[in-house]
Amino acid sequence: MNNAIDKYLRYLTVERNASSHTITSYQNDLEQFYVFCQAHFQQEEPDITKIERITIRLWLGELSERGLANSTIARKVAAIRSFFKYCYKRGIAEQNPAHLLITPKKDQPLPNTVTVEDMERLMDEIMQGQSVDSAQNRAILELFYGTGIRLSELVNLNIADLNLDLNQIKVLGKGAKQRIVPMGKRAQQALEHHLQSREQLYGEQTDDDARKAVFLAAHGQRIYARAIQRMVKDKLQQASEVTQKSPHVLRHSFATHLLDKGADIRVIKELLGHANLAATQVYTHTSVERLKNVYELAHPRAKN
Repeated sequence: MNNAIDKYLRYLTVERNASSHTITSYQNDLEQFYVFCQAHFQQEEPDITKIERITIRLWLGELSERGLANSTIARKVAAIRSFFKYCYKRGIAEQNPAHLLITPKKDQPLPNTVTVEDMERLMDEIMQGQSVDSAQNRAILELFYGTGIRLSELVNLNIADLNLDLNQIKVLGKGAKQRIVPMGKRAQQALEHHLQSREQLYGEQTDDDARKAVFLAAHGQRIYARAIQRMVKDKLQQASEVTQKSPHVLRHSFATHLLDKGADIRVIKELLGHANLAATQVYTHTSVERLKNVYELAHPRAKN
């Protein structure tokens, strides 16, 4: 079974061109199932041909008893289904025990968002800094909030992807799909200001890849996700009471504020790079909740 997992992960990498995040998540899920099968069959190397649907259901039941969220279990089901579909098609397994496996209904928590007022306060505060790092941080925050791009898309952004004359950027999204995203005047100005001092961030680890990158880390290499997450968390703690403090909150805020101002949800879908409209519709629930709150506070007949 372990050998089959290795082959499947190589298949995801080479043939499917899956994202590193997807591969890491599926690898963790399959390794957890592998450990469960070792205990269940009392074998150091479980025989993949002995795994039946009841085996998978027992594992899912154990995950549920441990209190895992339905969304987490649903992702693990997706990993298992994809893995056994691959094994069955390649002749590694004689049957597909994950066929017709029921996926638990995902929880639909509303996205965390920052208010418009908090975003304005955050941007005003970061405008006070005069250092090279402050200019880069301001450009990062303006780009997140002004375009709604993902963290991975910002990390991989190159100088060649910027078109400041047309106020737009080219990003490489999920599934290696490219899209053009417009940006506002403030994001453009912040980028221009950052680019003027960007080379001052060069250091001992600046290589050819870093020289192409828009944003750089402390020693001059291409900026990495963890450094951005720390910076965004620090800035949001100073300016907002939102519970979740991550770059994705700025993406949520971008979409929600557009929707609140009347933007077409199909346009927002394209801006976010969503493959289908269902992924974008979660933001309509956020706006409905806001409408309810405003109604209850403002209408004289809303409360007894």
